[in-house]
Parts: sequence; C-alpha cells; structure tokens
Amino acid sequence: MIDNLLELTVFARIVSAGSLSGAARELDLSLAVVSKRLSALETRLGVRLLQRTTRRQSLTEEGEAFHARCVRILAEVQEAEAAVSRSRDAVAGVLRVTAPRAFGRRRIAPLTVAFRLEHPGLSVHLTLTDALVDIVDEGVDLAIRFGSLADSSMIARSLAPNFRVLCAAPSYLARRGLPAEPVALASHDCIVFGEQPTREWHFQHAGEPVSVRVSPAFITNDGEAAHTLALAGGGIVQKSIWDVGDDLGSGRLVRVLPDYAIPAAPLQAVYANAQHLAPKVRRFVDFCAERLKDEWRWGT
Repeated sequence: MIDNLLELTVFARIVSAGSLSGAARELDLSLAVVSKRLSALETRLGVRLLQRTTRRQSLTEEGEAFHARCVRILAEVQEAEAAVSRSRDAVAGVLRVTAPRAFGRRRIAPLTVAFRLEHPGLSVHLTLTDALVDIVDEGVDLAIRFGSLADSSMIARSLAPNFRVLCAAPSYLARRGLPAEPVALASHDCIVFGEQPTREWHFQHAGEPVSVRVSPAFITNDGEAAHTLALAGGGIVQKSIWDVGDDLGSGRLVRVLPDYAIPAAPLQAVYANAQHLAPKVRRFVDFCAERLKDEWRWGT
C-alpha cells in the first residue's frame, strides 16, 4: 500500500513538473527511480498513462482520468495527515484522570474545572479512589498518586513533596498531654488510615531515623474520616499539610512533635508513555504542577 501511494505521488509529480527529470528533481529522487515507479504503476494498471517522446510527454485518455482521481486521493491523504497533526496538538477529547478521594475532591476536581475553562473542547472523566489503579488496564490517561512509584514501566513526574505532620485537637491534648518524643506515642490514642494502614510511624530527627509502633485507637480506610476523628479529639494523626494547614492556622489542630520530620510521600503524576504523551495529558500535568506548587509550603 505504501508503494502504491509513492507511485501515485510520482505520477502526479511527473504530470505537474512536465517531465520525468523535473519530477525527479522536485522529489529528490533519481531519474531511474522515477521511471521505475511509473513503469510499475502502468504495469499494475495494465494501461499506458503517458505518451512520451524525446521532446514532450502527454497524458493518454486513461492517464487523464486516472490523474484526476490521483490528485483527489493525494489531497485527501494530505488532509488526513493534517487532521491527525492538528488533533495531536489540540487539547481536546476525553481526559481520564484518577486521584485519591479526599485530595481529588478538594484539589484535583477544582483544577479540572479551571483547566477546562481554558480548553472547552475537553471532557474530563475523574475517578476518585484510594486504591492503586492499573492505568493501562483501566484506560486511564493519568493517575495522581502519593508515594513512590512501584511499577517501573510507568512514568512519574513529581508535582509536590507532600510534607506531613503529626497533629491533634486541643481538646485531646488538654486531656492527654503533649508527647515529648516519639516513643511516648505508644501510650497515646493514635489514628491510622489508608487502604493498608500501618502501625509503624517513621520520623527523622537530627539526621537519624526514628520509628515507633503505635496502638491505634481508630483505624479507617478514609483520610477525611481520620481528619474528622482528629478534629473531634479522637487522638493524634499523621496528615498532609494540604489537608490540615487551615486547621493548624486556626488552632483547630495543634502540631505534635514538630522537631521530628515525617518522611514525605511525594505527590506524583503517573502515566504510561512519555514519548507519545497526548497534549491534553502533558498540559494538564503542567497545569497541576504550577497550581499545586504552593500547597505544601505552610509550616515547612
């Protein structure tokens, strides 16, 4: 099929250039190749398309009819290529994004609205789940995730460091007191959450790692529920700055063990292929990176 298209291109150029040698120059091909392509086309069609003498060439009756159709076909091919090129550069179509539930509702959903205002030809399908999604099997363009990338076949771009803190409500601290060091957490009411909640809490202090095993008073699979439990005085919780920054600023929550840093679980944009990444995905990732860059600076 590719050879057939090349033969049509050569034939049309011979006609427009007025000679085989002119077509060869314009196509940057040798005269022998141009002559061979024309002969192959005439042999395949079983008709002579050009009458050629040493001084001039002219289209046969069959050649005139075929040339008219040939020009239309090549024009359609050119338009098809241009259409693909336009769509390749356009931010349009359907953008399928998955994100964690709480972060998706509070941060990503508003960003999709702002992004679509700039690109009204786009339709956004937003799936919120705290479970890991196989973006290839599920047909997802982009996953917004916290933590390191487990699948090395995926591409990840860091969006923000996601600083986390320990915090609790003033009512809880008035009742139980402030722990002076991580080991004291073992005797406090702690709130753990996640799809696979861990009882091991890790810190960095003076350049050294510190770990403690807590005894949860509450375990939940939902980050917003953990937030609510903490606000209600249920105990001490690890939360991201983006989630509790306003509460810390207003005094509804108070930082616990501020001198002990919690290892960051970076916010990342994960996608399957960087080489042929659609403009809608690339632009949205850039958009998110720009809009989210200040989310974690409070209290750092």
